[in-house]
Amino acid sequence: MFKVLVSDPISDLGIQKLFDAEDVMVDKKPGLSEDELVAIIGEYDALLVRSQTTVTAKVMAAGKQLKVIGRAGVGVDNIDLKAATERGIIVINAPDGNTITTCEHTFAMMMAVARHIPQAYLKTVSGVWDRKSFLGVELRGKVLGVLGMGRIGGEVAKRAKAFGMKIMAYDPFLTEDRAEKLGVTLSSVDEIVRQADFMTVHTPLTPETRHMIGKAQFEVMKPGMRIVNCARGGIIDEGALLEAINEGIVAGAAFDVFEVEPPAKDHPFLSHPKIIVTPHLGASTVEAQENVAIDVSEQVLHILRNEPFSNAVNMPPIPADVLNKLQPYFALGEQLGSFAAQLTEGAVTEITVNYSGDLAEVDTQPLTRHIIKGMLSHHLGSEQVNLVNSMHLSKLRGINIVVQKSHTAKGFTNLLSVSLRSKNEERRVAGTLLNGYGARIVQIDKFPVDVAPAGNLILVSHNDQPGIIGRVGTLLGSNDVNIATMQVGRQLVGGSAVMVLNVDKAVPKEVLAELSRMDGLNNAKEIIL
Repeated sequence: MFKVLVSDPISDLGIQKLFDAEDVMVDKKPGLSEDELVAIIGEYDALLVRSQTTVTAKVMAAGKQLKVIGRAGVGVDNIDLKAATERGIIVINAPDGNTITTCEHTFAMMMAVARHIPQAYLKTVSGVWDRKSFLGVELRGKVLGVLGMGRIGGEVAKRAKAFGMKIMAYDPFLTEDRAEKLGVTLSSVDEIVRQADFMTVHTPLTPETRHMIGKAQFEVMKPGMRIVNCARGGIIDEGALLEAINEGIVAGAAFDVFEVEPPAKDHPFLSHPKIIVTPHLGASTVEAQENVAIDVSEQVLHILRNEPFSNAVNMPPIPADVLNKLQPYFALGEQLGSFAAQLTEGAVTEITVNYSGDLAEVDTQPLTRHIIKGMLSHHLGSEQVNLVNSMHLSKLRGINIVVQKSHTAKGFTNLLSVSLRSKNEERRVAGTLLNGYGARIVQIDKFPVDVAPAGNLILVSHNDQPGIIGRVGTLLGSNDVNIATMQVGRQLVGGSAVMVLNVDKAVPKEVLAELSRMDGLNNAKEIIL
C-alpha cells in the first residue's frame, strides 16, 4: 500500500481518485507545523499540498520514503525544489487547472465593460431607474486583440469567434501557420493597438512585458478601445491607462489584477466610473479548485505506480559522471538561450544546439533543457518555464529542436552554440568556459567576440569606420549610462561589425532609439542576462 498525506485543505472530490485506489491509503492532516510534519512524514510515499504547507529541506530529509510532492495549483514557491531534486523526489503541479475559469472570467469582464453592468446595477439598486446613461456596445463584429496566445489566450480567442468577433493575436512564439489553424490574424502589438476595439492580455509578467501597453501605445490607440486584464498586474501601465481614459482614448477597462495587491484604498481604479475591478478572481471557481486537485491526484498515482506522468517541475537525478561534466555549463546554457531569444526578431520556428569538443561525448539532454529554458523564459517568464516542461512548451509552440555534436571545438576545449531560426532571420550565439575567466560569449552571428554573459548589455550593429566608438560613448555618457566594458567584433576592416557594451544599468528606450539613428549604426539592442 502507498501512503499519501494531504497536509492542506483540499476537497475530497478533488482527491477522490486517491480514495478510490485500492493500493493507496490517504491521510488528511491540515494545519501541521514543520516539526509535526517532520515527525510523521517518514511513513508516507507522497505529500499533497496547496499554499499553506512549506515543504522544506528538513521535511524532505525526514521523508525517507517520499517519492512525490504534489502542489494543487500552479506555483511551487512553498516547495524547496533544489532539495527535492537532490533527493530524487519528483515535484508536480497543475498548470492547466485554471485555464477555462480564467478564460470565462475574462469574458465576464469583457461583457461587463461593454454593457456597464456593475455601474447599472449599483444605480438600479439605489432606487434610480436610468436607461439612458448606460448605452453599451455589442461584441459582434468587433475586433478583439489578444496579447498572448498560450492556453488561456487560445481559449479566449475560440469563444470570441463564437460571439462573431474578429481576432487579432500577438505572441512572440505565434507563427503564421499556427495563427491560421487557430483562425486568428497574426499581428504586432502596434497593429492591435491601432485597430482593435477590445484588447485582452494573457502574457506572463516579465521585463519584456512589463508596461508593454503604456503611454506610447495609448498615444496611437484607436479611440473607444476597451481593455481587459485578467493576467498579471503591471502588463498595462496603470497610470498611463488612467490618463487615456480621462482623455477619452479608452472607453472603459476591466481589471482583475493590480501592480500591487491588494491595491491601496485610494487607488484611482477603485472609484473610477469607467473602470471595473475584481479581487484577482481569475482562478476562483469550485471547478478550478477541484480540477487542480484532480490533475495532481492523477499524476501522483502514475508516479507511485511507475507509470508515465507529466507536469513535473524539477529534474530527476543525473548520473554523477554526467553531472560533473555538464553542471559547469548549465548557467552558460541558459544565458546563451536567453541571449539568442533577445537577439532574434519574429516567432522562433527552430532552435539548433551544437555541442563541440568534450561535451560531444556525454548525454547532453539536461544541458539542452537549460538552453531551451533560457530561450523560453525570456518571453514566458521563469515562473512558467522549468527544466522539465521546457521541451513540452517548445513542442506546443511548434518549435523544432535540433541537436548536433562535433568532436572539433575550433580552438576551444568545449564550444556550445545556439542558433534560432524565425521566418525573418537566423541568429547565432556561441559560448564556452575559459580557465580563470569563467563563462564567455565568443561569437555573435559571424563575429568573434569575448564577452562576459551577465548584466545589462548593449549590442550595436554598425559599419567598421573611425569615430563610431567615440560617438557611441559620448551619447551614452551624456545620458548618464556608464560603460563597464566594450568589445568589437569584425571580419573585415571597413566592413560590418558588432559592438558589445556592458553597462551599469538599464538603458532608456529613447537612448537606444537615438543610437539606432546614428550615422554608421544599423541597430542597437539591449540584452539583459
